[in-house]
Amino acid sequence: MDKNTILGLVLMVVVVLLFSWWMQPTPEQLEAQRRYNDSIAAVEAERMAEAALAETPVSTDTVSGEVADSLKNAGLIARFGEFAPCAEGSEEFTTLSNNKVTLKFSNKGGRLYEAVLNDYMAYDSTNVTLFTGDENDYGFIIRTNARVIDTRDLYFTPEIDGNAVNMTLQLANGSQMGIRYSLPEDSYMLKMDIWQKDMDRVIPSSAVYWDFIWDQKMRRQEQGRMFEERNSALYYKFAGDDVEHLSESGNDEEKATTSLKWIGFKNQFFSTAFIADGKFNDGIFTSRSLEEDRYLKQFHAESTIDYDSKEPQVAGFNIFLGPNSYPLLSSYDDDLSGDQTLDLDKLVPLGYKFFRWINTLIVIPVFTFLGKFFSNYGVIILLLTIFIKLVLFPFTYKSYKSQARMRVLAPQIKEINDKYPGQDKAMERQRLTMDLYSKAGVNPMGGCLPLLLQMPILIAMFTFFPSSIELRGESFLWAKDLSTYDAIVSWDTYIPLITPYFGNHISLFCLLMTITNLIYTKINMQNTAGQQQMPGMKFMMYLMPVMFLVFFNNYSAGLSYYYFLSLLITIIQTYVFRKCINEEKVLAELKENQKKPRKKSGFMARLEEAQRQQQAALREQQKQRNKQQRRR
Repeated sequence: MDKNTILGLVLMVVVVLLFSWWMQPTPEQLEAQRRYNDSIAAVEAERMAEAALAETPVSTDTVSGEVADSLKNAGLIARFGEFAPCAEGSEEFTTLSNNKVTLKFSNKGGRLYEAVLNDYMAYDSTNVTLFTGDENDYGFIIRTNARVIDTRDLYFTPEIDGNAVNMTLQLANGSQMGIRYSLPEDSYMLKMDIWQKDMDRVIPSSAVYWDFIWDQKMRRQEQGRMFEERNSALYYKFAGDDVEHLSESGNDEEKATTSLKWIGFKNQFFSTAFIADGKFNDGIFTSRSLEEDRYLKQFHAESTIDYDSKEPQVAGFNIFLGPNSYPLLSSYDDDLSGDQTLDLDKLVPLGYKFFRWINTLIVIPVFTFLGKFFSNYGVIILLLTIFIKLVLFPFTYKSYKSQARMRVLAPQIKEINDKYPGQDKAMERQRLTMDLYSKAGVNPMGGCLPLLLQMPILIAMFTFFPSSIELRGESFLWAKDLSTYDAIVSWDTYIPLITPYFGNHISLFCLLMTITNLIYTKINMQNTAGQQQMPGMKFMMYLMPVMFLVFFNNYSAGLSYYYFLSLLITIIQTYVFRKCINEEKVLAELKENQKKPRKKSGFMARLEEAQRQQQAALREQQKQRNKQQRRR
């Protein structure tokens, strides 16, 4: 092969190689071709899928369901993270009971769903249900690395264990947490313990507290809504300190910045309270009145509890679900002392300190003692009234004797008034009257001592009877329930200015108390005849019993019954004293006293000195007025 042929072949190969290189596609062209091929494949796959779906139409739901489930699971994971497996489920209920309470628990939120008291009936003749369903809602706010979890949104797995129920959350990564509720026999206390396992894999160490949130719509349980609402309030106890509560009369809110031992929602006779084994760190509380006939108030409480993700025990509580019985509530402090006391008995409003002491040290022990021997509380109230009257008898007798002395001096006092008439001689009349009392040995304030002694007892009873759950549901004579009003006449029509204050009924015990009070007022005014009275005082004395009729018409029949008995016994005592005390003999004794030189008592000396100073001040004022008149 000659050189020209070889050269031509080489040139041809070079030309072919150069042409092939020049004509090869660029990377952009290759990517475009790939996308084209993929689109063709996708179209073909879609066509094949449509054909398959046409042949098996049921598979459409399967594919859609799988897609929906995938989206739902993705949403749950995005919202709940490791808690996602617990974020869906169906609500199930578990029940624990003893002879005191029947409790129903819901796995949604792992919470107490319903609480029924076995020994008490509501005004509608059903067992007292403290709450059911969404009327009572509580839970904890947990902060993980990237999310905020509310336990009320989670579904727990319930398991009965004797007198306890375990509520467990199984997280996606194997961590666990749960709530154990245990109910002892013969108890109104439910134990609640929160535990965890390996939760430090979910919750960071920087999360040092959980939020506690509790809401409740307070149910109406009694016949008299107005009075029950006035005795419903949100209570809380500062750790190692006193018990406080929100306003009972209207909407209210408070913020506690120091640690708390317990938080309670109460109505007139029943309460629910969360008692921390440790403490609540703080608190925000609100109370709002409700217009619904079935409910009284809406209570809301927020607080925080300490948390450590590495500790197996998160927190512990005792939940009280029961009656506001002073002996019961005070018994929870039997084994406690100092700052450890719970003071749950403060849920029973027995008055301020002094009056509360009278109730707790005298009235309640006597009432409880009598209850051991008598089952009829009408009889017990009668015996309690007699007991109190016997204790006060020496002072009552002394008071009546003092009134008798004042009464026999009435003619001499009238002589002084007739001898020194007119307003300008009022001070002289008063001086001579006090001088007469001093010479006769009469203390014009002597009749006030028994009244002063009786007033604390009357006020203590005013708080005791409406708060005494022992009277609840107890009948006597015509009264079906001594803890509420005993209506003998009632009506449905709303009457302005009457219904809001008096109510739509008439209480018979209250009416009897009013009549007895009017009789006592008349007798008492006769006993004090001869004493100087302010103008209009007689009218006011008779008006007060009528005002009591309006005021006490909605109060408990037991309270009106006690006041009725107390007044009736006082009237009987007055007639007995009048027969036993010879007023002529008393007058002769006083006349003999007037003849004797008598040293003035410290009280009379101070009283006369005050009168002299007052007279001097009046004379000085009169001089100033005379000067001003002369200048004019």
